Amino acid sequence: MSDLGQLKASIKVCMFDQYGTVVDMQGGLTEVAAPYLKAKGWTGNPHSFVTWWRRTHFENSMIDALLHKEHTPYREIGHRSVDTVLERAGIAHTMEEVHALVAEIEKLRCFPEVPEALAKLQTRYKLVVLSNGDPDMLEAAKQYHGVPFDRVISVAEANSFKPHVATYTRAAEILGVAMDEVLFVANHAFDCVGAKAAGMRTAFIDRRSRPFGITPHQPDILVPTMTDLANVMV
Repeated sequence: MSDLGQLKASIKVCMFDQYGTVVDMQGGLTEVAAPYLKAKGWTGNPHSFVTWWRRTHFENSMIDALLHKEHTPYREIGHRSVDTVLERAGIAHTMEEVHALVAEIEKLRCFPEVPEALAKLQTRYKLVVLSNGDPDMLEAAKQYHGVPFDRVISVAEANSFKPHVATYTRAAEILGVAMDEVLFVANHAFDCVGAKAAGMRTAFIDRRSRPFGITPHQPDILVPTMTDLANVMV
């Protein structure tokens, strides 16, 4: 049996990052931010603004995880991050506006190819989300992305943000599967590295054609779209 054949035979669960892998976070938030920033008279690039927002959020999430204190909700990390980016950009704002921008994360839509690809994968595997999002945010998102996942798990279950090892191990415990029976799928290299280091198999969806980077925790599968993943795995 080939390496791919052995991988397919061993996998019971395909586990997905949600923000940026299943749903188009960059595109969706840019659409929301553009009219808001225009109304504020800011002449910068809305796409860059969202990139700053997301990078600041990631940095704050990692700081929170490394502090080893009580887990801060994703939504609160988002509020802190958007407030910081608006302040750095010199944009006058209220916290009500900050809350409204972060609330748009719940309404993000799938990348175009995702529903069909996941429906194909679901004919053979259980499909699960493991997200840094808060439980209520992930619940609210279901009506917008429309994917009938078998289970949606928040990292709040592990009291830390990905890529902490506890997030992946706790998810496997909840599902009652071994770590190497899970194929973790993400558009983010850090998430694939975290899952692989924890003992899962991984698939990197390289939509942006970026190098994965030098790490001993290379993905088992590297494909440009979710359609390609479904074609490989089914």
